[in-house]
Amino acid sequence: MNKLNKISLFLIFLFFSVVTFSQEIPEGIQTALKSGNSSELAKFFNTNVEMTVINKEDVYSKSQAEIILRDFFSSNSPTDFKMMHKGGKDGAKYAIGNLITSTKTFRVYFLVKNNNKTPYIQQLRIEESNE
Repeated sequence: MNKLNKISLFLIFLFFSVVTFSQEIPEGIQTALKSGNSSELAKFFNTNVEMTVINKEDVYSKSQAEIILRDFFSSNSPTDFKMMHKGGKDGAKYAIGNLITSTKTFRVYFLVKNNNKTPYIQQLRIEESNE
């Protein structure tokens, strides 16, 4: 393989790495879940969020969703969040993880969609885990 082909392959690899990296789920979401910080997590909410937290399920405004999460985190103090799976396509990414609290483990699902190239949480589910 000549030098030009090697450079071309490197540039193609670099381009796809940058594109893939820019479409990842924001680290701030994982950090906010791990620390139980509802106000930081709410910064990633879309104007309205389809949300299920244990037995509360509805489409909530950003501020309502933050209050529900604040109540949840006050009763279930997180000690860790572990991402188990993530995927998606352009404009929409999802993730599934385990939220470990002092008493239980919860399964967390969220869908992040881009709006004007900014990622927002569109859906969030927190359910009791069978683990």
